[in-house]
Amino acid sequence: MNARLLLATAAKIAAIALIAFAILGPLANLALWAFAERWYAPFKLPVTWGTRYWEVVFRPTGDAMASLAMSVWIAIATVIVSLALSVPAGYALARLRLPARTLIMIAFLMPQAFPSVAIYINVARIFYELGLAGTVTGVVLVHVAHGLVYSVWIAAAAFAAVDRDLELAARNIGASPLQAFWSVTLPLAAPGVMASAIFVFLESLDEFTGAFFVGAPQVTTLPLLLYNASMGGNYQIASITALILLVPSVVFMLFIERFLRADVLAKVGR
Repeated sequence: MNARLLLATAAKIAAIALIAFAILGPLANLALWAFAERWYAPFKLPVTWGTRYWEVVFRPTGDAMASLAMSVWIAIATVIVSLALSVPAGYALARLRLPARTLIMIAFLMPQAFPSVAIYINVARIFYELGLAGTVTGVVLVHVAHGLVYSVWIAAAAFAAVDRDLELAARNIGASPLQAFWSVTLPLAAPGVMASAIFVFLESLDEFTGAFFVGAPQVTTLPLLLYNASMGGNYQIASITALILLVPSVVFMLFIERFLRADVLAKVGR
């Protein structure tokens, strides 16, 4: 009996260790490369440690800070456009009896249903004819198409989680439909809407394929800089850039956990 217990405990420890290695292993490799000034075979660890490449990345005249500013600006613009579309769409999907509601919800998933490379090649061709290729506007539109997947579904769930009786009570005491929406429904759905905005921001900040086919080389985001550095064999710059992209993702995901309640998540897709 003790032998079985020991084997079960050992198996659990091995499984946890394997999962931890799969998650933390790549991060540890990034951290090593970020502080490695020289690292080559057959050495298992960097030969020379230092922060010289950090100075290169954070140099005011360098490309990294300009690319980061461009990524943040595009992400903010993507959030604004996505919310302008998803808030009314989410409210309509949650409150109105639409005849093809399920099909509409599925339609917002279509950008994720096909290989992105094939889609963006055709999008780039169309945008070139429209004069949007190589522009910030073109990249924002591409990011919005992806961001609506998150913002519409989460917004619809957030509005569905709001008790209709509260909205009706506001109407009964004289509020117009628009006043009831702004004073009652939207504030109660705000945590879910805020979570969808953060999802869209992170999706835009990390998005590469659309920015590559539509924006490059005129528009350079941080993921594009990471790609160029890694393809050029500059793994230190690529690792530091990846760590910079990782920070907002971790911070915002912890922030989202405070906003997305179980009752909101239960209504996603309903």
